[in-house]
Amino acid sequence: MPPWRRWTTLLVVLILAFVVTAAVAQDYGGKGGGDDEEEEEKPQFKAQESCNGAFLAYTFVERTKEYPHLKNATAQAYAFKATASVLNTMTEDLKAWQLFVGFQHREILVSVGGAVLLDGTDYPANVSGGATFAGYPLADLLNSIDTAGDMTQIENKIEITGTQFGVKPPGKPMPKTIKLVNPSGFRCPAPTHKENVMYACCVKDPKLKAKAKANSTRYAARQKADLTFAYDVLQANVNNYLAQVTINNWSPIGRLDNWNLTWEWKRDEFIYGMRGAYTLNKEGPACIYSPAASYYKDMDFTPVYSCEKRPIIVDLPPEREKDKDIGNVPFCCKNGTLLPPTMDPSRSRAVFQMTVYKVPPDLNRTALYPPQNWKIAGKLNPQYVCGQPIRVSPQIFPDPTGLMSTTPAVASWQVACNITRPKKRAAKCCVSFSAFYNDSVVPCNTCACGCGNDTATCEPDARAMLLPPEALLVPFDNRTAKARAWAKINHWRVPNPMPCADNCGVTINWHVVNNYKSGWSVRMTIFNWQDYTFKDWFAAVTVGNHFSGYENVYSFNGTRMDKPFDNTIFMQGLPGLAYLDGITDGKTPGDPRVPGKQQSIISFKRKDAPNINIGKGEGFPKLVYFDGEECALPDRIPKASSAHRRALTTVTLWQVAVAAAIVIVVALLDSLCLW
Repeated sequence: MPPWRRWTTLLVVLILAFVVTAAVAQDYGGKGGGDDEEEEEKPQFKAQESCNGAFLAYTFVERTKEYPHLKNATAQAYAFKATASVLNTMTEDLKAWQLFVGFQHREILVSVGGAVLLDGTDYPANVSGGATFAGYPLADLLNSIDTAGDMTQIENKIEITGTQFGVKPPGKPMPKTIKLVNPSGFRCPAPTHKENVMYACCVKDPKLKAKAKANSTRYAARQKADLTFAYDVLQANVNNYLAQVTINNWSPIGRLDNWNLTWEWKRDEFIYGMRGAYTLNKEGPACIYSPAASYYKDMDFTPVYSCEKRPIIVDLPPEREKDKDIGNVPFCCKNGTLLPPTMDPSRSRAVFQMTVYKVPPDLNRTALYPPQNWKIAGKLNPQYVCGQPIRVSPQIFPDPTGLMSTTPAVASWQVACNITRPKKRAAKCCVSFSAFYNDSVVPCNTCACGCGNDTATCEPDARAMLLPPEALLVPFDNRTAKARAWAKINHWRVPNPMPCADNCGVTINWHVVNNYKSGWSVRMTIFNWQDYTFKDWFAAVTVGNHFSGYENVYSFNGTRMDKPFDNTIFMQGLPGLAYLDGITDGKTPGDPRVPGKQQSIISFKRKDAPNINIGKGEGFPKLVYFDGEECALPDRIPKASSAHRRALTTVTLWQVAVAAAIVIVVALLDSLCLW
């Protein structure tokens, strides 16, 4: 064999040996190779490895300058993008998670992916004071053990797009804080900041472990609230399902009249049919332009109730209660009236059913998603803030045939709503104060129920002018002359322009009638300035620490309320007087319109409230409600008038003069030895 052939053979053998050795090392001996490389892959945040709870993160991604471009950096608007995430690192499921992001740069959210705003605010949403996100469609985060570490089931990522102001580049406009605000209770430390990232590990509050064990089911516990919605799926098919919606009013002072309910379909569902309620806009023909029409090409959309993304649903009138086509649902058909359970438990609930059609990719019996962003309002009612639907254990229904068996719902969700105090100038009723010791009435505050459209001819920020008592009986437009004349008589300055009206449809006057040795009394008068008649009206008054002196209400049905409404009197019309009529025309065409009104005397005993000082204004209420709406109170109380003070001073000087005269006479008689 030639030498060059031997060298060639040797070289080939060496190359083959090197390749085999490298292959063996790659398969078996390489550190960090194969499966070991996946096991040792580190998470994005080092703190995530040691977290046993819920790991939260917020990352600022980017921003660009928006128009108009300004030299003032604090006023410049920027379009920004950010991401937030919630990772369940516990051995148990994280149910109905809620993430709070403390925005602090006047942020306005334009779109959010992977979550919804907990309060259901529509976009664009001003979240300058912070925002709470709830998961959608991933409302619950499962644990890593039961899912083999599937990140799609144990972590939720939120894509945030919006506008923010200020913080000149290269500064990073980060939120103030991030934390978990679940009702079940978590402790969240101050987040760690690193340039454009902040993160925190929230752990379960150890004090709540006992309560957590009591609810060991896979579903969240039902919440207590002023108003709740139950969304129960009764039947489920491949492309549609039958749902029942139940509205329960739990608040002893909450009420709804002519309620309008709306929500948002997130997955292009539409309402095919309804019983017990109906949609204001029944738009079957318009459905052919909806996303559903591209899938249901052969469907006749004429009988369809609504394809709107945000339908408005209202109650049926009582005469349709037994209608075989749209009625025959328990607790339906009350014209949208929900009374407090303290008045009538049978009228504190409303129920309706609907057939909902789905579209791809949800063509599965178990692909069920409730609508989001629930809102409800009425004629004159409390302002409700509703959370997002929370999956709860299936509701149990009795057998419709009357047998003792029960049937669970296919799936159930609950929406909890609570009453909030009305914002300034956003009330729907207001209160005026007056007293026997002052000739003037302190009227409702300027723009108490909004300023309306007349601010060009009046001053919305001026204090309301004091009025003579008779001015309360005429509409605001007829009070101007009386207010000017009263100011002239009392030598008060008349503002120019005059203060705006209160613009309230319902006003209440609280007048302290007298103050005597054994007690005192007030007169409460309710005025209705609307064309609307309030049926089964009620009012509630929190009178403060002298509630123990409450004796009786004479022309209303008055009762003491229990906790949490301590020191509160609940009043409603007596039988036959449960209507508060609307405003009517005067006797002659030139007379002012006359409001509907109801009034009663309320008496108090001094022996049960000995420390009450009526002269200092302690006879006025702390809170006043009408039909569940908190009314705006005046920003001042009547004081003892100057004439009253002069009268008191005159009496005192007269008494002193008489006493002095008696002393002089006694001394004179004594000196003359005639005494």
